[in-house]
Amino acid sequence: MEYWQAFVLGIVQGLTEFLPISSSAHLKVVPAIFRWADAGVSFDAVIQLGSIVAVVSYFWKDLSTITLGTISALQNKQYKSQEFKIAVAIALGTVPILFGGLLIKVFVKDYDNSPLRSLTAIAIASIVMSSLLALAEIFGQRGKTEKRQFQRVRVIDGILMGLAQTMALVPGVSRSGSTLTAGLFLGLDRVAATRFSFLLGIPAITIAGLVELLSIIKKGFGDVGIAQLAIGLFSSVIFSYLAIAWLLKFFQTHTTWVFVGYRLVFGALILTGLGLGWLK
Repeated sequence: MEYWQAFVLGIVQGLTEFLPISSSAHLKVVPAIFRWADAGVSFDAVIQLGSIVAVVSYFWKDLSTITLGTISALQNKQYKSQEFKIAVAIALGTVPILFGGLLIKVFVKDYDNSPLRSLTAIAIASIVMSSLLALAEIFGQRGKTEKRQFQRVRVIDGILMGLAQTMALVPGVSRSGSTLTAGLFLGLDRVAATRFSFLLGIPAITIAGLVELLSIIKKGFGDVGIAQLAIGLFSSVIFSYLAIAWLLKFFQTHTTWVFVGYRLVFGALILTGLGLGWLK
């Protein structure tokens, strides 16, 4: 992998990790379009750590408030505090994807080359998730006065959004897209669903990235050297932060329809490219 290719893939990771369009899909499709070698799941997971640095930096105040509030709630047995509820929601919501990821590690020996990572599977997943996000936008956002803001996130929201997050183990689904869709169906407003989606993703993405980083260190860096990983991480941090800030501001005044359309077209173009032999 060339250094500039690593930088570009870091940009792709940063811009697509938090937008509901699937970073894993774009990290697979972009190299296919330009005939680059597939960097593999390990490289993708490690540069996701750059996205974690960005989201932790952006939500540092929120994370501090939740952490301190949870400690205070445990000390004073005030289990109805909102900070404690959000912490429990994140913790319980993380369990399903960790369990699902463990099953894949155990039973799928060559995940890099599995049918789940094929361009066809990515295209189908993108189209299906586009349809689900459209339904969530139509039915989940009806009745403006009924939409719940971030301060009203419940433990059950975390559990159900966590279950939806497991769908992202299939490339093309999008972790942020699946959790955002679930949040809208549950009656959260767009900004609240997006904020909680970002916070919910911190443990899962961090653990996945660290596991793959340890695996790379153990097995050796191979064609993807440490310099390329560092460059990919750097660009991922910068563009992840920009994507987070932009998306939260965007959803204050806009709907998700632009992402519904993008995902539908994205999936259709992949299938067309495969059918015409432009993509392999």
